[in-house]
Amino acid sequence: MKNIINKIKILAILTIVFSMVSCGEDFLGPSPTPDAAISGVDFYKTEDQVMSGIIGIYDAIQGVNDTRSDSNHGIQMEFYVTEMRSDNTRTKSGEGEASQFDFFTVQPTNGLVADHYRSAFNAIFRANKVLENLDVVSAANKGKFEAEARFLRAYLYFNLVRLYGDVPLVDKVILLEDKDTQFTRVPVAQVYDFIIADFKFAIDNLSNGSKNRASKAAAQGLLAKVYLTQNTNYLEAQLLLEDVMKSGFILEPDFADVFYNEDNNEVIFSIGFISGITQDSQNFSAEFLNGVGRTVGVNYVTNDAKEALDLLGGNRTPVSYRNDLLQITQNQVAKFLPNGADGGADGKTFTGFDPRLAGNDWIVLRYADILLMHVEAIMAGGQDTSVGAAINSFQAVRNRAGLTTPVTSITKQELLDERRVELAFENHRLFDLIRLGEAQNVLSAFSAATGGSYSSTDLLLPIPQVEIGLSNGKLTQNPGYN
Repeated sequence: MKNIINKIKILAILTIVFSMVSCGEDFLGPSPTPDAAISGVDFYKTEDQVMSGIIGIYDAIQGVNDTRSDSNHGIQMEFYVTEMRSDNTRTKSGEGEASQFDFFTVQPTNGLVADHYRSAFNAIFRANKVLENLDVVSAANKGKFEAEARFLRAYLYFNLVRLYGDVPLVDKVILLEDKDTQFTRVPVAQVYDFIIADFKFAIDNLSNGSKNRASKAAAQGLLAKVYLTQNTNYLEAQLLLEDVMKSGFILEPDFADVFYNEDNNEVIFSIGFISGITQDSQNFSAEFLNGVGRTVGVNYVTNDAKEALDLLGGNRTPVSYRNDLLQITQNQVAKFLPNGADGGADGKTFTGFDPRLAGNDWIVLRYADILLMHVEAIMAGGQDTSVGAAINSFQAVRNRAGLTTPVTSITKQELLDERRVELAFENHRLFDLIRLGEAQNVLSAFSAATGGSYSSTDLLLPIPQVEIGLSNGKLTQNPGYN
């Protein structure tokens, strides 16, 4: 499933991190507040310790694989606040706190939202801590260390600003009493300027290498997506994407290999996990199934998404979803089956390993996304394009899916549809709908058909009520939430 030697090295470094900071306040442990402040303890004395801190940022993004309500579960929670707020996925039962995402009834007290928000700021704190201690790093490595920490901070803030709008902008390690920085929301435009600066620094100082670490290509691809999200700098986005397209990445010939032959040539950046190791595995692969995870099943495929894949998916369809063998009226996400195992005749029997300790990496950015963003950049906010370079990128993705009929022009709707079936269940759909200006139409119609209560304010999540309480009212709430 993965490069075990490289992952073991990371675990060894993390052991140093845990021993080094075990007495520190809220550095690795869970906290009810954004982990943006510290008591002033200095953990880093050597270059190796700073490298340990960089690995610690990835560890925070990876999240804790447990069921504690006060743990930071990191990327393992992302599907709730992204894919399940779109027309792609839902809960199996339509019940419980998770079902608030199904029906656009998310409350400020939602613990899943609080977990996601808290986890992101925990990782940002770790990035800032590394950046504060670069003086002990050699001149040869200082730029690379800074670039990696800034890349990860930009990635985290890009997700936060798209999900919550104005957010506190914590650009350094602050003291616990600095409530203004911790709890003052900064305008979206200012947050984007900060993100862009961090990604640009990463591009200038990183090279390409590990799929589970920051790289120049990943920074270029994500910065291009920032520009597309802002509906600006289309030419710059196009140039960034074309540079990535010259960097040696390819579309894997077999679509299934993208997900089950990890560290493949299509993946640009992913969050790495190792099977069977509690502190370095993930549970979302089990949660997506029936009677396997700790829930009754979440991130189940909507009928709407199933119909789209059946019509437009080509050979991607059987890799993307499967029928629930225990409840044949339901359909499950199939891209992240635990360690690639199908669960046998009932879809839930796994031998030789615990599916709740799965090792599937979470793919953040892959080459197919680059190609489809390339089309979007050339379209430049328009309704269609027939530019040859856009046609070539679009056709390459479709050809891999077995859809080889030549394309001569591409509409915005066709691009949105292609992104939906190519990147289904990879947490892109909500952001795509918003970025391409179709969220209001699509989600209002979907909500009406499924008994939800969507309104335009649902495009942003609520600021967790626990954070507002801790701020003594300084942290303000998003519109539409009481």
